[in-house]
Amino acid sequence: MNPILARCANTWSRLVARLDGAGKTLPPFVLRLIMGWEFWESGLEKLHGENWFADIQQRFPFPFDQLPAGFSWTLSTWTEILGALLLWLGLGTRVAAFALLFVTFVATAAVHWPDMWSMWSDLAKGYAIKDMGHGNFKLPLLFAVMLLPLIFGGAGKFSLDHWLSRLVGANGPRAAIDDPLAWSLAAAVLGVPFLMLLPTFGIALLVLALLLAIAGRRRAVAPEGALRTS
Repeated sequence: MNPILARCANTWSRLVARLDGAGKTLPPFVLRLIMGWEFWESGLEKLHGENWFADIQQRFPFPFDQLPAGFSWTLSTWTEILGALLLWLGLGTRVAAFALLFVTFVATAAVHWPDMWSMWSDLAKGYAIKDMGHGNFKLPLLFAVMLLPLIFGGAGKFSLDHWLSRLVGANGPRAAIDDPLAWSLAAAVLGVPFLMLLPTFGIALLVLALLLAIAGRRRAVAPEGALRTS
């Protein structure tokens, strides 16, 4: 390789390595701060405000349309407040982020989703901050996208989760990118919230999760069977 190109490649590799090192701390920390603040404000607004869930009870997805509006209001309020606190602390971050993702999907179905849409062009009109008669799911979609890295990647090194993991010496195995069980879990994590918004798609994801889990289990026991037949 040309010496100049080799030097540039080495410099770039060193820069990327340092960005990767900082990337395990800074991006998840910023996401936790921002998402924590957003849900903290939303939770406090509900805590000190009046319950308006009764006005949209029929728009909630099952089973929340069958529950008392007061129960749903309290559940949403404290999920947002406690979830925000956990994100700030970086404690139980994956669980807290998943709970907030679920709340976001329920809120989207009840408040932000278009009442009617027959094609993608109709749905795209709802990709907006303000409701102009077509829904306004842009902001909750961005929230969901920002929560996903915390669910799949964790809180990062600047967190109680990381400190506790080091304290107990928990160094679990890393799943390969072609591990069916990893993709099964990912499909399940996405499928459960989507049951609230697009039930058919959510069910499809959960079926996929089941099939991938079966495939992963078969892959895991295959070597043992091979040994027994040899």
